[in-house]
Amino acid sequence: MSFTELVVLFDVAAPTLKAAIRAIHKSGVIAEHSQHCEVIPYTYWATLYNMDMIIALAFRIHSYGAEKIRGEVLKRIYGRKEKVCYLFSLANSPIGMS
Repeated sequence: MSFTELVVLFDVAAPTLKAAIRAIHKSGVIAEHSQHCEVIPYTYWATLYNMDMIIALAFRIHSYGAEKIRGEVLKRIYGRKEKVCYLFSLANSPIGMS
């Protein structure tokens, strides 16, 4: 996502988002090279941020948009069901002796 899309998504001012991105880079949680720069010919260049940065920003910024993203991320993590595998031994059962 681009910077302007993140401003709209988190519903924060641009300086707040910029400060949060700098703080994440400075803390070393996400390296600065993890963002992708896309060059659009003859117009401008845009810095695009990956999902790691979006989730880190959601836990760093205190806004309604960030709260919704945090809730959705946590719901998807906690909502996963673990697969259970049952193993039965038929060696000592009457079914296994026939």
